[in-house]
This record gives sequence, structure tokens and C-alpha cells, in this order.
Amino acid sequence: MEKKKHIYTEEEAYLKLSALCAVSEQCCHDMMQKMRRWELAEKLAERVVARLVKERFIDEERYARAFVRDKFRYNHWGRVRIEQELKRKKIAQRHIDEALEEIDEKDNLKALREMIQKKRPSVKGKNEYEIKGKLIRFALGRGFQMDDIIKVVGNLEDEE
Repeated sequence: MEKKKHIYTEEEAYLKLSALCAVSEQCCHDMMQKMRRWELAEKLAERVVARLVKERFIDEERYARAFVRDKFRYNHWGRVRIEQELKRKKIAQRHIDEALEEIDEKDNLKALREMIQKKRPSVKGKNEYEIKGKLIRFALGRGFQMDDIIKVVGNLEDEE
């Protein structure tokens, strides 16, 4: 037996999404995606998003700041990866730049150092050169900048 898909009205979509926005920060892109999955007409979805923005349920600058804080603190992502994800969500570059400024350089290096030190014991290689290469690739995958990675990986022997 096939379950019949619920067709949302504009008001139902607005109420459902405003409740979601009240619980956590959301961006226009994610809301539009959600309404596409609900198969809401594009014009209707745009009106709902415009209303959510007008009533400050959605604020992309606020979203970018929260996203940067969460991904840096909890997911241990670097600036590059965070910026890529925000661009993928179609956040304006000015909001991305402002939000990324909140990551303190000292905190960034400290997070990178801790992540590499934690990863180091599990990395296997024939020699130190190969191990460093693997650590560099790991940190690049997490979205840290090459200059910072070189600083931290280069200082590993000094700490050991």
C-alpha cells in the first residue's frame, strides 16, 4: 500500500519552516531544498522564504556565524572547508568573510595542532617523510590551510 504524499499549502509550509527556524539556524538554500522535496511550486516556495526572511526567521549572516562556530568547534573543520560548504549553500561572500573572521588565528593553530597530535599515533609509514605527507593530506581534507599545516607538521619533531 502506497502512502499518499501530503501536499503543503503556502501557510502550512510557512508554519512548518518557521517552527524549524525557531529551533535552529537555517539558510534560504536549505529551506528551498526542503520545499522542492515537498514538491512545492517554485513561486510559492520563494514567497515562503521571502516571508521567513522578512520576519527574521532566516538571517544568512546569523546563519553563517553559527555555522562557522559549530563546524570549527565540534567538527574540527578548517577555514577552507567551512568556506566551501557555505558557498555550496549559496551564502553571500561578505557573510562568509565576516563569519570566518571570528576564528581566532591562535585557536585555529591550536585546533590543528591537537588534531594532528591525536592522529599521529595511528598514521603508519615507511619513514617520517611519508608520515608527514599523510598528516598533511589528512589536515587538508579537514579544510585547513597549507601554510598552517606546514607550520604545525614541521614543529612535530620539536615537540617529540
